[in-house]
Amino acid sequence: MTTTTEAHADHAEHQDHAEHGMSIRGYVTIALILAALTALEVSTYFVDFGPFFMPVLLILMCVKFFIVVSYFMHLKFDNKLFSFMFYTGLFLAIGVYAAFLATFKFFTA
Repeated sequence: MTTTTEAHADHAEHQDHAEHGMSIRGYVTIALILAALTALEVSTYFVDFGPFFMPVLLILMCVKFFIVVSYFMHLKFDNKLFSFMFYTGLFLAIGVYAAFLATFKFFTA
């Protein structure tokens, strides 16, 4: 037999989980979307995209990254400050990476 305190704790834990995530169907839907995007990435090996090969891969990579971070890492459901901090670091890292790649182009000329 559960006490009132235990019942409240169980209810609060269940309610917190419900607010902080999605249903199993939602996770399966996201997984299927990620699988489709991965199949599209793999198809770039077999289909000639010409000069759009690398931009297509980079765009698909970014879309998949944001889906995983938003839903599986729960940033979509957390405080917006956490999202701001995460994305700020991400954009700084992308900027450093782009500058690093630009130096290769500079030194090869």
